[in-house]
Amino acid sequence: MKFQTFFPDLMWESLVKNALLEDLGSGGDITTQALISPDQTVKAIFRARKPGVVAGLAGAKLSFTLLDHHTRFISHKEDGDIIEEKDVIASVEGNAATILGGERTALNLLSHLSGIASETRKIVDLVHGTGVRICCTRKTLPGMKSVQKYAVRAGGGASHRYRLDDAILIKDNHLALCGGVTSALKAAKKRIGHLSKIELEVDRLDQLEEALSAGGADVYLLDNMSLDELRKAVKLIDGRAIAEASGGITPETARDIAETGVNVLSLGWLTHTVKALDIGLDIEAL
Repeated sequence: MKFQTFFPDLMWESLVKNALLEDLGSGGDITTQALISPDQTVKAIFRARKPGVVAGLAGAKLSFTLLDHHTRFISHKEDGDIIEEKDVIASVEGNAATILGGERTALNLLSHLSGIASETRKIVDLVHGTGVRICCTRKTLPGMKSVQKYAVRAGGGASHRYRLDDAILIKDNHLALCGGVTSALKAAKKRIGHLSKIELEVDRLDQLEEALSAGGADVYLLDNMSLDELRKAVKLIDGRAIAEASGGITPETARDIAETGVNVLSLGWLTHTVKALDIGLDIEAL
């Protein structure tokens, strides 16, 4: 199905503006000022140097139009599209100083987010047919959470929590501080609103058994369990809640974990360690 999402420019602007200001410093692009005529115009082509999935075109566009709204940015692909090596992704036309000034910010965003989308698509394809959903986590770069999670969606994935106020997620440190599984679940259920869910992280089957006896959670985060433990956990849950596997999941292990019967795989590395997709920007004189 074609990737579709409402993600307006407003949600990109602060990130792109801060990136441009950081790069331009207090004097602007002094190299371009020294070498290029102020009225020179150019056309530049974004071209894929490796195959993958596109994400971040709106951010790339704003990297130029925030500097000069007369800049013309044309997308030849859409976010979520699969691309091959040498494919033209987009083109930009306008003042040479504008294009050179925004080049690195545009490429950083487009390459990084396309890398996330590409790796997400690989994992989604690896678990195809199992019914398992691929999710990213809150292990995102500061200030980039919304766009990194957007890139995961462009690659066919979904998101775990966006923020701390999305849902209650009881983790090991919470259990250590509030007296264990049963007391944590009781406290959470007293506090939670009727539209919010409770997820409990467990790394042992006895914790899961206790939770199920104590009234249960909506979701169980089965952390760093072996394949055999995951199968046993799924059997214990028996469809009463969502079973979510996490902890060091890689392309090499994703399929085996998916086949244990869990509903969701959560992978932090989709956003914090993925390699940028190689994309270049080639200048052509107008």
